[in-house]
Amino acid sequence: MSPLLKIRSERDQMSAIERRIADFLLENSHLLRDYSSQQLANALGISQSSVVKFSQKLGFKGYPDLKYSIGQAVARGDGADDGGTSRETRADDPHAALAEDLWHLKALAEAETRLINPPENIDAIAHAILQAGKVFIIGLGEDGIPARAFATRLSMLGIVTVHYVDAILMQAGVSSAAPGDVLMVFSEHGRQPTLCQISHLFRERVGRVVTVTRHTPNPLRAHGDAALLVSAHDERRHIEPLLYQSALQHLLDLIFVLLCDASEERRLQLDFNFERMQDLLDH
Repeated sequence: MSPLLKIRSERDQMSAIERRIADFLLENSHLLRDYSSQQLANALGISQSSVVKFSQKLGFKGYPDLKYSIGQAVARGDGADDGGTSRETRADDPHAALAEDLWHLKALAEAETRLINPPENIDAIAHAILQAGKVFIIGLGEDGIPARAFATRLSMLGIVTVHYVDAILMQAGVSSAAPGDVLMVFSEHGRQPTLCQISHLFRERVGRVVTVTRHTPNPLRAHGDAALLVSAHDERRHIEPLLYQSALQHLLDLIFVLLCDASEERRLQLDFNFERMQDLLDH
């Protein structure tokens, strides 16, 4: 596993000092061979012990092991930001470099997101959805876009789906929840008190709550039984949401494929619904 990828994926969970170390390593990975732990500490204005503890927290014996592993990753081009210099572009396409860089950033965000969502957690969520009598789904504002799309896909599989874009209506809707039902709550930052309240009410009815948020500590995750986490970062405000949406969509696509592969009956229902929709479009 690339240490650079691990650092990026774990950044949201780090302390302020750890984030400073992480950002320096990510931005200067190709120069680390010239830095001792003391020189790195001096450059950041922190103690040498902070650098050592950071390395150990990532699973390395110390800073030399971390530095060596990062050097190997840079040599392989694994998780390092090469600034696009190694990617070929078409001379006649003025958007080629921009498209390649955006694709690279999305791929990195998706890789980080896979890293923080263990396969056993994904399998457990997919199993809970398959076994649920009903799947309730809610997302407010921009979070409502992926929520609605995923609700539609579940419906196409013949899974009974209750989708709301209004928190007040969802509060009323959860009164029909039964043991074994699932509530999926989409909230990038997980800070809406109303969604926390809905999740609490749902769990009281012995339902299972799945939160879909960024990989950050947030109030909503405390009300969930399981979590889908997204890691996507960029300093540019117009780029970061694109990375979040791309990584989230990839994660939801993975769950959808697992649901399809787990049940031939569901796949047949999906095919039937596709054919019925096509018939309606053709007439």
